[in-house]
Amino acid sequence: MARDGILFTVITPSTGKRPKALQLAVSSVEAAARFAGLGPDQVEVLVGFDGIRGECPTSSLSLRCLRLPRDNDWGNGIRNTLLKLAKGEKILFLDDDNVLKPYAFKLYRKYWDAEMIIGRIDTQLAFDKPFIPVQDDGSLVRQCNVDPLCLCLSRRLVVDRCGGWNYAGRYEADYLNILDWSRRARSTAVLDEIVGVYDAGRSLDNSALSRRQMNLLDRLAGERGTDIRNLGRPAPVILAGAPG
Repeated sequence: MARDGILFTVITPSTGKRPKALQLAVSSVEAAARFAGLGPDQVEVLVGFDGIRGECPTSSLSLRCLRLPRDNDWGNGIRNTLLKLAKGEKILFLDDDNVLKPYAFKLYRKYWDAEMIIGRIDTQLAFDKPFIPVQDDGSLVRQCNVDPLCLCLSRRLVVDRCGGWNYAGRYEADYLNILDWSRRARSTAVLDEIVGVYDAGRSLDNSALSRRQMNLLDRLAGERGTDIRNLGRPAPVILAGAPG
């Protein structure tokens, strides 16, 4: 399939606190582009820093790092801003502590005509399940079963017909947007292959673990009889009067 111009735009919101993980994420995009035989001008990466001047990663791809106004909204506003700048025919969402698998773009090109492609992602580092989505008797698109990392989407679907990344201020915005896209997609391909790894960079920037990541690692340490004080990261600060 010979095409000119930017084929894929990868959108990455970042707090700027995980430069090593961010570099790993961007490097995974570059590796996937190279594996698919894509040139540097066919994949763009847009990184939006949440109100700070973050450290921009290096890449041979078309890469833009923008310091955006403070959002503090789980990346919702940042994703919407970056969508307005996206030039690719297809859109991917890659958080700064996740990675793409090397063959992701090659798979997506195989199903190019589908407006919404849903692949599996490896979640062993984040949850007590090996991958999502799980295909069972329930709806495929339901909370906690599909993540933005699973998706490759037509820009016409996301931006033109659905108006971008909606539901600002809602913690469940990921799910609500995915639900909208699934309902309005004119064609959908569901893949068995793993297209990304969730939390792949979680341990690279030790002081920037999310609360969910801390809780998971603390639980695993407890199961192995390890004192969490020996994990080499700052202990959470508990405010006076806060519930224990």
